[in-house]
Amino acid sequence: MTARTSPSAKLLLSANLGFLWTELPLPDAVRAAARAGFDAVELHWPYAVPAPELRAAVEETGLPVLGLNMSRGDPDKGEFGLAALPGREADALAAFEQALGYARRIDAGNIHVMAGLSEGDAARRTFVANLRRFRDLAAPYGVTLLLEPINNRDVPGYFLSDCDAAAAIISDCGGDGIRIMYDCYHMQIMRGDLVREAARMMDLIGHIQFAAVPDRAEPDHGEVDYGWLLPALRDAGYGGCFGAEYKPRATTEGGLGWIGRIAPRR
Repeated sequence: MTARTSPSAKLLLSANLGFLWTELPLPDAVRAAARAGFDAVELHWPYAVPAPELRAAVEETGLPVLGLNMSRGDPDKGEFGLAALPGREADALAAFEQALGYARRIDAGNIHVMAGLSEGDAARRTFVANLRRFRDLAAPYGVTLLLEPINNRDVPGYFLSDCDAAAAIISDCGGDGIRIMYDCYHMQIMRGDLVREAARMMDLIGHIQFAAVPDRAEPDHGEVDYGWLLPALRDAGYGGCFGAEYKPRATTEGGLGWIGRIAPRR
């Protein structure tokens, strides 16, 4: 469950290094995030980088790693996750074990379990069964599973695009150890009414991410006023870091001016 926070608390920001500072080796991207004043980092698929190299940068900077993604499978075949694909249980388990092993080596607290492109009752049963197994593997190490509803405009056919569906799956899994990753970009596209929707789900939200809508660039323009929204979500009870998961229009460094306007560091 997300910790409660006071309305006067500082907004905490996490740099998603799947999109930010991608021109740098991942350990150097961690250092760049620290210099820019971020409070934490989060990852997509760091597995090509030896874990000791990344851990050294994490320890040097003091930035916690909030989480990483489980493998999406083979992107050349259009795969975007494995956990809700009937018949692929062995592949999904291997991908989760890879993610859990890496998370333990860098002390990451969450794993985003990517469902994949699928639909129907068989897919749902497969997803629930896999999540129960993954949760039991992760629990001894204090690692939480995250489910992210993804909009069906960017990723047509993705199994999970709705927070209510995610909440029902969490309930079927028994609740403990599984939370929702609430991405404001995806949820604005799917439903809008972000504060009320997030507040309704707050006890199930494990992490919140954000980016401009509709272009997913720096959060300083577009449909959503993050200078208003992020404090409103904090005041609604979210006490964690807000994950900046956007695609820079040019360089990451050149686009960081939004931080001073949305979440001043001092």
